[in-house]
Amino acid sequence: MLPNTTNSFSKTIFLTVLALIAFAANSVLCRLALGKGMMDASSFTFIRLVSGIIVLWLILGIQNTKKRGKSFGNWLAALMLFLYAGAFSFAYIILDTGTGALILFAAVQLTMIVAALFKGDRLGMITWSGILLAFSGFVYLVLPDVESDQSWARRPRSEPPFLQS
Repeated sequence: MLPNTTNSFSKTIFLTVLALIAFAANSVLCRLALGKGMMDASSFTFIRLVSGIIVLWLILGIQNTKKRGKSFGNWLAALMLFLYAGAFSFAYIILDTGTGALILFAAVQLTMIVAALFKGDRLGMITWSGILLAFSGFVYLVLPDVESDQSWARRPRSEPPFLQS
């Protein structure tokens, strides 16, 4: 439940922290499932999406009994979710944890910014400054890998402590 507050700033901070925790938990769960080759990426993606379908079906069933309205899905959104889940399931096998999280957060932020721009929102100077600062940080973090002779895909992946024997 959301905190009982009328302060939209507090609500925004709470929801932002909740989203960050959810993204981090998603990364940890993917690492646990795909680490050490216990499960292949295709099976993991299938189980992940079917589980999501079942949970959403249950949620919609509960909502429809209350509202008695029909809900129709969006096939483009479903396709995008499938592409995201598949790409990241395979990427978790190759990428370091930090690199994967960095790409995931950057992709989410970029998607939100592009969606806002397409919607017609005008971004203010503070927002553009934040985007520039975040992009500069991203370049700073990946620049050593870009300049090195070794490809990021061939680099040995370090496992998080909870996956090490």
